[in-house]
Amino acid sequence: MFRTVLVANRGEIARRVIQACRELGIRAIAVYSEADADAPFVQEADEAYLLGGAPAVESYLNIPRILEVARQSGAEAIHPGYGFLSENADFAEACAQAGVVFIGPRPEVIRLLGDKGAAKRAALRAGVPIAPGYNPEHAATPEELLNAAHQIGFPVLLKAVAGGGGKGMRVVETPDTFLELVESAAREAQNAFGDPRLMLERYLRRPRHIEVQILADQHGRVMHLYERECSIQRRYQKIVEESPSPALDAPTRTALCDAAIRLAETVGYTNAGTVEFLYEETPEGCQFYFMEVNTRLQVEHPVTEMVTGVDLVQWQIRIAAGERLELATPVQRGHAIEARLYAEDPENDFAPSLGTLVAYQLPHLPGVRFDSGVEAGSVITHHYDPMIAKVIAHAHDRASAIRRLINALEQTVALGVRTNQAFLIELLRHPAFLAGALHTGFLQEHRVAAEPSQPPEGVLLALALLEPLTRSQTRPAAAGGAPDAVLWSPWERFGRWRVGSG
Repeated sequence: MFRTVLVANRGEIARRVIQACRELGIRAIAVYSEADADAPFVQEADEAYLLGGAPAVESYLNIPRILEVARQSGAEAIHPGYGFLSENADFAEACAQAGVVFIGPRPEVIRLLGDKGAAKRAALRAGVPIAPGYNPEHAATPEELLNAAHQIGFPVLLKAVAGGGGKGMRVVETPDTFLELVESAAREAQNAFGDPRLMLERYLRRPRHIEVQILADQHGRVMHLYERECSIQRRYQKIVEESPSPALDAPTRTALCDAAIRLAETVGYTNAGTVEFLYEETPEGCQFYFMEVNTRLQVEHPVTEMVTGVDLVQWQIRIAAGERLELATPVQRGHAIEARLYAEDPENDFAPSLGTLVAYQLPHLPGVRFDSGVEAGSVITHHYDPMIAKVIAHAHDRASAIRRLINALEQTVALGVRTNQAFLIELLRHPAFLAGALHTGFLQEHRVAAEPSQPPEGVLLALALLEPLTRSQTRPAAAGGAPDAVLWSPWERFGRWRVGSG
């Protein structure tokens, strides 16, 4: 086992990896930007080293500086978390050249699966279904793409071969706009990934997004830890995730998980990863199609941990250290669901809400887990993702888990910035969500409106000014008389007073 691991990330995932290292008896090294100097993960690490300025390119994407810190601190391995360098094959290669273990798949596997076209060809070799489409090995011309689109049938989905996060992706309903959208998608793909290549898929109008968690050791064993449903999305970004999927019966679940294992075995996968599928429900029947592989830990990994009892981060480290995956496939226990609490303004198209988190309180509730990278006084900046916390609830069935999650969100206090707290609560209460009628266009189909999650600034200022005036006060008694009456105070009568949760 490693003695020292460097955590090449920030926020809640850095805290999560530090926690796993502690439980394994490993020294955890944090790296941070100038903007994160006072962040909780920096304080919790055994050692912490400054990388550079707030922009990610000067800090969390600065490969030479990260490797220099690994050498200085004596780190034998680097955990990349998710985002930043977690799926960067060049970084994994640079770690190997520097004599540091990259806690993840081998560079050549990251590179293969990072190319969506190559990943789909690997899926075909593994006998995993893919959606009808056009996936050439060469860089297709706009005319070739248009001819293929006619053969597939409109609508079609244009996708960047090297893409992710919805970049370089366009839905094309008719041939009239096809060439124009090809041009804009290729330009966006070039800007985002340095690769303008595009591919085509038949556009599925109401698919579910279902992914399978896998673990694979360096000795040839691959196992699955069941599926997560991640169909509630906005702009291709997940908002709510749960396990098990309410859509799958036992035979379909088995087929889906077996397909994920076959693909991992075909490419020689090691460590943790997620095989993602689109699942289509039609009057003629149901079908799943391979979409992509995320060669890293997922944001929503706690959902799987809650229903299986398996610590994915610890197993990532143990596998990277060469341990065998001596773990029986667990039984799914109950239902887990996660919501992502963000500093964003639902009334302003969910734009990030920047500023200081002046009050932050998380309730202690049975069956509820909070993964958070901030505390009261933390500053939400434009440099990084504005996530405040992941709130995960577990119960014996889906309905109970949803109620438990709603209760946890209602009792969470996050003031100083706008949040999506009230929006999440209304989403979880929506009749279609409760019925499990999920698909990736859910939020386009259903209007989810919520009251602002924070009182107007004027109300907060008035309360702040009022508080000193309403403290209980008793003046000393005059000679021979009784003390003056106590000025009644709601602060003392009701105890702690909460804004934003009833």
